[in-house]
Amino acid sequence: MSAAEGPLVVGVDTSTQSTKALVVDVSTGRVVASGQASHTVSSGAGRESDPRQWWDALCEALRQCGEAAHEAAAVSVGGQQHGLVTLDEHGEPVRPALLWNDVRSAPQARRLVAELGGPKAWAERTGSVPGASFTATKWAWLAENEPEAVRATKAVRLPHDYLTERLTGQAVTDRGDASGTGWWASGTEQYDEETLAHIGLDPALLPRVVRPGEVAGTVRDGHDLPFSRGTLVAAGTGDNAAAALGLGLRPGTPVLSLGTSGTVYAVSRHRPADPTGTVAGFADAHGDWLPLACTLNCTLAVDRIATLLGLDREAVAPGGSVTLLPYLDGERTPNLPNASGLLHGLRHDTSPGQLLQAAYDGAVHALLGALDLVLDEDADRDSPLLLIGGGARGRAWQQTVRRLSGRPVRIPEAKELVALGAAAQAAGLLTGEDPAAVARRWNTTAGPVLEAVPQDEETLARISGVLSDAAPLLEREARDR
Repeated sequence: MSAAEGPLVVGVDTSTQSTKALVVDVSTGRVVASGQASHTVSSGAGRESDPRQWWDALCEALRQCGEAAHEAAAVSVGGQQHGLVTLDEHGEPVRPALLWNDVRSAPQARRLVAELGGPKAWAERTGSVPGASFTATKWAWLAENEPEAVRATKAVRLPHDYLTERLTGQAVTDRGDASGTGWWASGTEQYDEETLAHIGLDPALLPRVVRPGEVAGTVRDGHDLPFSRGTLVAAGTGDNAAAALGLGLRPGTPVLSLGTSGTVYAVSRHRPADPTGTVAGFADAHGDWLPLACTLNCTLAVDRIATLLGLDREAVAPGGSVTLLPYLDGERTPNLPNASGLLHGLRHDTSPGQLLQAAYDGAVHALLGALDLVLDEDADRDSPLLLIGGGARGRAWQQTVRRLSGRPVRIPEAKELVALGAAAQAAGLLTGEDPAAVARRWNTTAGPVLEAVPQDEETLARISGVLSDAAPLLEREARDR
């Protein structure tokens, strides 16, 4: 490994399945060392993880970075959004964290929307209409189902807050991640007292929301991490806001992210407020907004279909009239949290490869359907889609997005954009730059552009028709469960 040309920073991505750490040269953006360690997610009635696993995984990922981590001057943590971390008076987890894709709080979400003025009022106040992913609904579920856990809780954190606090000893969060809780008002950029009172959450249990560019703290003594005492710690942010920083997004550039969940988003100068609930009106990490639509079922769901068929994930075949809606974990877009997968149009001549392609089509259809709502009047609707996430490297995903969008697609060569965004945030503490400008200087969006192909309107119309016809069945299934 050659010597760094400038100071080093560490960017962390604590995601659903693993924690990754990158040591990055501030001057060039070169990744000089990296590490990764996995953690587990329960597969029972809900989706939960022990937050202490995230800390252990961070320690292991940094250990893999070797001496480079010791030289870092600043660190920042990006993390999975929405997760509810409950801590006791000693800072230890009261119970495993309820993760973003735990949909048990769907009844509480419906009730909260109804009891606090309806969808339009929620969108105007918080920027979003909360669904089962949002942290406020999870707290309401916990209060109803595990009141003893609520009584034992002395601090409430998001996943990235938990790691930042263990690094610094400071209870802090940022506007990007706070905007996904349902208890942060986007109009005032403060915690919403009405919502907190309604769900019975004392605001004293919540972290302070630091400003973009503000130092969250410094690394404290008493741990085994490689950082020197006094190493600067940035506020961190949620994973999508971190990836937006990592791409150096300018307003209006559309992003389609293919991971455990699928997301479409773009930076906007305008505060979003979609009363349909399709678009979440998140804040970004540097003062603007990040309207975003998210699906629960993306790469893992399609990989599961491939496994059931005994196929490699790339073994798709064209043709056929089969439709597959891969709602294996319920769904967020459309809002069907208790739905299951739906197969329609199966015939004797349907091949396994066509069935697998239908799963890709069903997953991408939901994301593209939300894209027009995400993009505002300032957006360039002809520019290439930035395709990121683990699925962006797969040919079947690439070709499905091209065929169903009818747009050119750019695939950035930079990997681990959440961690890179966190690193850019840490770099901004040292240089005084906007982290997005740091990422642009690092040229993180460089990569091949796949030219546009004619849009497959027939497939889009078929999926829309099946979804419309099946809506009563899916909604009845949701009620029955």
